[in-house]
Amino acid sequence: MATTKERAYKYVGARVRKMDALERVTGRAAYGADITLPGMLVGKVLRSPHPHARILSIDTTKAEALPGIYAVVTAKDLPPMEKVAGSIGGELTITLIDLRKMTIAHDKALFDGHAVAAVAAVSPEVAERALELIDVKYEVLPPVEDAVEAMKPDAPLLHEDLSTRSLGERAKRPSNVAAYVENSFGDVDKGFAEADLVHETTYDTKMVHQGYLEPTTAVVSAQSDGKLTVWSSTQGTFGVRRTLSQLLDLPQHRINVIPTEIGGGFGGKVYAILEPITAMLSLKANRPVKLVMSRSEVFRATGPGSPMHAVIRTGVKRNGRLTACYAKIILDAGAFPGAPVWGAGAVSFGPYKTDNLKIEGYDVVTNKPRVQAYRAPGGTPIAFAIESHMDEVAEKLGIDPLQFRILNAPGEGDKGTSGQPYNRIGMKEVLRRLSQHPCWTSPAPKGPHRGRGLALGYWPGATLTSSAVVQVLPDGGISLFSGQVDLTGTRTTMAQMVADEMQVPIENVSVRVADTETAPYTDLSAGSRTTYSMGAAVHEACKDALAQLKTHAAQHFKSPKEDVEYANGVFWVRENTEQRVDLQTVAGNSTRLASGPICGYGTVTRLQPAHQFAAHVADVEVDPETGKVTILRYTTFQDVGKAINPTMVEGQMQGGALQGIGWALTEYYDYSKGMMRNPTLLDYRMPTALDIPMIEAVIVEVPASDGPYGARGIGEVPIVPPAGALANAIYRATGRRLHTLPMTPQEVWGAIHSK
Repeated sequence: MATTKERAYKYVGARVRKMDALERVTGRAAYGADITLPGMLVGKVLRSPHPHARILSIDTTKAEALPGIYAVVTAKDLPPMEKVAGSIGGELTITLIDLRKMTIAHDKALFDGHAVAAVAAVSPEVAERALELIDVKYEVLPPVEDAVEAMKPDAPLLHEDLSTRSLGERAKRPSNVAAYVENSFGDVDKGFAEADLVHETTYDTKMVHQGYLEPTTAVVSAQSDGKLTVWSSTQGTFGVRRTLSQLLDLPQHRINVIPTEIGGGFGGKVYAILEPITAMLSLKANRPVKLVMSRSEVFRATGPGSPMHAVIRTGVKRNGRLTACYAKIILDAGAFPGAPVWGAGAVSFGPYKTDNLKIEGYDVVTNKPRVQAYRAPGGTPIAFAIESHMDEVAEKLGIDPLQFRILNAPGEGDKGTSGQPYNRIGMKEVLRRLSQHPCWTSPAPKGPHRGRGLALGYWPGATLTSSAVVQVLPDGGISLFSGQVDLTGTRTTMAQMVADEMQVPIENVSVRVADTETAPYTDLSAGSRTTYSMGAAVHEACKDALAQLKTHAAQHFKSPKEDVEYANGVFWVRENTEQRVDLQTVAGNSTRLASGPICGYGTVTRLQPAHQFAAHVADVEVDPETGKVTILRYTTFQDVGKAINPTMVEGQMQGGALQGIGWALTEYYDYSKGMMRNPTLLDYRMPTALDIPMIEAVIVEVPASDGPYGARGIGEVPIVPPAGALANAIYRATGRRLHTLPMTPQEVWGAIHSK
């Protein structure tokens, strides 16, 4: 239990304004593209115009001779391949050899937009001219665009040395199937045999982008002593440092990564895609280099969310009890292995209780950019499939869809998809709150072509390692140092925790997201782990700092440490309340004592999972003449454990729902023969505030076992239910089931008018 002392909190649970809100809205916050250094060069990347091609030769001599060009790099400028080993973790693990090939093409270009060469120049115009002078000769190969097609024995191979890994072993025959994963418990065959109804459905989804507005950016300054200073719009500075160290064969202590403010990430800025190329240019030019992707490059060459093909089969009794659950999940990884098979499998039947389960997952490579995490990676497409399927099952049984879900909802001690029992969870409480809310108890929207849909969502949560340092300054102020990149208001929530634990005004707390030379090691900001894991580390650091303060106060009182009490910035002796000394005095004296200044340290690794559950309800109207879906009302429910800052929690719930709505209705990568046809925000249609009503966020609080103050992660699960909720609402509005995403007006119109 991260927090054991029960007392009233002033800041935890309060709607504290974001500490950095003013800097962001006034333009004073420094993002990656805002970094300017003396003598800085402009970087540009030459990208493959082919989705699949063998690189026969690259001639850079004309580009190198162009006045104003300081460096030209290709894959040959990387250290030898034999020096690269291991993998980079995170939500979607990738081997370093694959990351090297993804960073800049070696012998083959594997997707439209794959980096082939890069230049550093005195201006964008000179850099663009240099790219035109680089002569690349290709042997164009047939592209593989679809994961199901890629699995066929006669499909063109992306990697001649890739074979299927299954249960830790590699197959001998080359294949585009990088991995087969199976997870099961109970006896699925027996469960299906016992069922009164067995239902099977198939679903398909497309590739989508995370939708961050700030393009990927990197600035690198190589000093004369070989040290690199890196400014990165990343979700994990220590991961960038490790990647650069391993890809460029540099010791980590020679690399300092400074986090800039980040204009959205959502999992898409986990890996160092641009930093290695920028570092190569800076090292070769011996000048600082800035590289900023264009919007087209962001779409074509960064990591989107994975497409899915899934087959869902369930067995159920007439009373609605599930007897068996099966899913076959084929996920498109893009050009290199690492699709979110684990995430999709974990999410799939997470909101349902079953004794018999089997999940088969396939990680398949195709000629598209290698996927990255996207907010509950794998969760949105598989939940669309599961929640649509469960509605069909409930309808066949004549059971209300909410009652069907309540009947099969898991509780503490029931097995999750991993086969391990859940600890304390809030699925049943979420459904109870939903069942009493006007979004469900009120009549469904009246009129033809209107309908209401419900869907559930789940995310297991990530933990990993987090560390924090709490320094008590001589004037009694508190400084928190961490390496946790702030994507979602981290500074504010951590300041709230510090203020309450140290019992000082929040105005006396400063939070610094520090560089890798200053901050203690912390894993990336992703997987809904920041508040949960980092908050626990902050709590431990505050405890350590308070213990040191009590030791100093005991010296002041000449009393045993055990007799010293503390509250609201004042220390006293338990049996003599007249003896009092304030925090500022103790902290000021600490700098003159042998024991030294007050500096508390906290670190946590591998906490118990804090399972997150959500439910969404959507009311829609469908225009039968155009197929356009209009959302009339949208309500989200989520167990957050404890809302440290309810305003920011609601923002996460609403933002995730909006992204899920985009995934459901409008967003997709439009590919033709391996080429992306809509790499702009004009043609890639993301919803805006004008497209939806106000999303109501209902916070449910069932405390997590290990979370600080009972808090759970928040950011992942809101994106999981929307597609399922909207698909079920569209069905009730039209009488037609859609089994593909996105449910664009064309798809909806076609379903309505199909025979």
